[in-house]
Amino acid sequence: MNFPETIEYLLSLGHETVAIKLGLRNTQVLLEALGNPHTSFQSVQIAGTNGKGSTAVMLESICRSADIAPGLYTSPHLISITERIRINGANISENDFAKHATRVRAAAESLLDLRTLETLPTFFEQVTAIALVAFREAGVNLAILETGLGGRLDATTVAGANTVAITPVSLDHQEYLGETLAEIASEKAAIIRPGVTAVIARQPAEALAVILRRCAEVSVEPDLERQASIEATTDDGHFKVTFESREVSYDNVLLGLRGRHQITNAMVAIQLAESLRKQGFEIPKDAVVAGIEQAQHAGRLELFQGQPSVLLDGAHNPSGAQALRDYLAEFAKAPITLVFGAMNDKRLEEIAEVLFPLADLLILTQPDNPRAARVDELVELAARFVSPDKIVSSNSVPEAVALAKSLTQPDGTVCVTGSLYLVGETMAIMNAVISGSPQRLQRNTEDERRNKQPAI
Repeated sequence: MNFPETIEYLLSLGHETVAIKLGLRNTQVLLEALGNPHTSFQSVQIAGTNGKGSTAVMLESICRSADIAPGLYTSPHLISITERIRINGANISENDFAKHATRVRAAAESLLDLRTLETLPTFFEQVTAIALVAFREAGVNLAILETGLGGRLDATTVAGANTVAITPVSLDHQEYLGETLAEIASEKAAIIRPGVTAVIARQPAEALAVILRRCAEVSVEPDLERQASIEATTDDGHFKVTFESREVSYDNVLLGLRGRHQITNAMVAIQLAESLRKQGFEIPKDAVVAGIEQAQHAGRLELFQGQPSVLLDGAHNPSGAQALRDYLAEFAKAPITLVFGAMNDKRLEEIAEVLFPLADLLILTQPDNPRAARVDELVELAARFVSPDKIVSSNSVPEAVALAKSLTQPDGTVCVTGSLYLVGETMAIMNAVISGSPQRLQRNTEDERRNKQPAI
């Protein structure tokens, strides 16, 4: 298959957010047929409700700063599926993705023909296999795997990582993981197995009790969150922090990712790096600091300076919405135009209650996704939190973005949020226009960020 044929094939398996099938057997059998690629390298698996992707990219950045060439597997992607598989900081090429996907497809269809499997592995199961095969072929000695959904029955769990982390747990995906925080925490805590190193972020009491009980059941001593103190902030929301670990103090680290919530994620990444150091990976202190400072994560409080500035953030649950609200309230330039579109299985009322009152103008739209909430439903919901004169609806994401930019004052902020699928569509639109635009939007570069004087 070439790359377009590969995408057509994977999509024929059903959209990953609709055709979810939790369970490990399909992935286990598929990987066995492919020669168990995950046994060729060590793995770190990161689960949690919020922050697992940010933690993963920070750990990847740390490893690269230490001259370790890691593989990174994350989901979902924003524009191209190749974003999900990174090797030493670069997305896998379309040709390599297609080559490995062709091999995975052949193995999957052969297993089906032999009746070893009753059904073809799903979109996510096959993409996970593609990533693990790609990492083996690239010769990586460390893979960083972001859990797709839950943990106990997620395809990434088959890799058998000997280092795991659980970022903050909150309510999300209840239709798959359980209705209570305890049930959701139990699904995620299942990645803690005998003999692993387990790093645990700060958690709500109900979730922490479940996670600690799991640790006790499998005789694992958890590495719990350490101390961190804020030293300063920049005017666009980067925090300068001192982290205290068991081994060393990391002083005045200027986080590459925006937002107060990234302090917790950075601490988890530091603890993971220290655990890898104990396992023989050479990760000096200066590599940890450089990695945290240089980390980037597209679509998560990603700011494009302009007139108006555009902020992209995929807040898709109440906890993520609260983190975004905190950022907007503290750092965003008014007036704020909120472009919002979300999946219909999310806790929309709670998200709306958190975010909508902060908007001077609310533009509601619908991402190109079978799970997307309809605009008319969002308008009805918004009327409970925002006066009608502040609400604009658009059935087209390009039109919604154009409206937001035209209706927002030059010194204001356009914030696109509610779903990473909406953020991805917006980013594709912006990339298509950026090159020829006289008022070109620019990502804050690393040099620009470092030149900003933090404010105490």
